[in-house]
Amino acid sequence: MDIDIVIENLRKRRINAESFSDRAKLVNYILTETQNDKTIGFGGSLTLEELGLYDILKETGKEVFWHWKVEPEERLDILHKAQNTDSYFSSTNAITLDGRLVNIDGNGNRVSSMIFGPKKVFIIIGKNKIAKDLDDAINRVKTVVCPNNARRLVRKVPCAITNECSDCKGIERMCNVTTIIEGNIPTIDMRVCLVDECLGY
Repeated sequence: MDIDIVIENLRKRRINAESFSDRAKLVNYILTETQNDKTIGFGGSLTLEELGLYDILKETGKEVFWHWKVEPEERLDILHKAQNTDSYFSSTNAITLDGRLVNIDGNGNRVSSMIFGPKKVFIIIGKNKIAKDLDDAINRVKTVVCPNNARRLVRKVPCAITNECSDCKGIERMCNVTTIIEGNIPTIDMRVCLVDECLGY
């Protein structure tokens, strides 16, 4: 099974990785692992939205910072606060069978917070985001993730129409920062959580 292969390869890269048969088991794990946390940060993610994690964690009395949940004039402040939390939650745009996490970002807040700042980072990944190799992962982001996000955000970029990347240069371009996590990051406690469900784009 692909999930088992990915988990094995993440652990070879010294990245803490767990698999979950469904979202309910994942949520129980998260509640246990964050029970002593006071602050939580979120990166932009439909996966997190689909899981309802914002409301679940708010209901436990934690202070949760997510720029999706505030007015536009508050977003920059919330982005900064999310970077310095007890736990930070994100998904990934793609993960390769050999355990590399590939992300393309517009502002860089999500990818930077995944690799530096928070004490713990939880990266929640649905099985639909598994790619066979690095080329496949980047292609997935460029032809699936970015076009869908562009349409969701009503961005005037070519991929929203063509589903293909044209390396556009306009002000509404979404692909400004690309990161590949290839190993354990010693300054944070990273947890990769793979769920046997399709989540997000």
